[in-house]
Amino acid sequence: MQLVFIAHGAVADEFIVASGARGAVGHDMGSGPISAGTSVVFDLWPRDAETAVYTDMTRTYVVGDVPDELREYHRLCKQALELTREAVKPGVNGRELMQIACDLFAQHGYPTQLTKEPGEVLDSGFFHGLGHGVGLEVHERPRLSVVGDDLVPGDVITLEPGLYRAGYGGVRLEDILPI
Repeated sequence: MQLVFIAHGAVADEFIVASGARGAVGHDMGSGPISAGTSVVFDLWPRDAETAVYTDMTRTYVVGDVPDELREYHRLCKQALELTREAVKPGVNGRELMQIACDLFAQHGYPTQLTKEPGEVLDSGFFHGLGHGVGLEVHERPRLSVVGDDLVPGDVITLEPGLYRAGYGGVRLEDILPI
């Protein structure tokens, strides 16, 4: 991947390629063999070598046959991505976008940051924020999570819904878009 980044004028100090259960651990860089039928989460955040501006995207793949559970995670993450993308506009607060994704996942029985009990730590379901700003830092404001910031023209944000099961794996889809 480093060679592809370099060929396109970008650099990346690190990236995530986490398979199976490691894909269900937040920001686990991944290691070890990739087994058939398990998810592989690719989270890439290279920056432009000239401007030092970051981009950020995540996709999830499966080697071999896709288990029904992962197929369902992908369907719901894609739907959450589409629903939240439709709601993105200047003036919207990031928490409102988080609410849209959490409502969808909760309707299908998955725990989220907005449905969990106070003090409860989630290791399955949708356990992270929906997104963040991207620019000279890969993670910057505005926040799109349980704490949100208002979106303003000129912001560049990510939307990255994900569903996971501890000890198994998960799916995360991440797009970047300008406001």
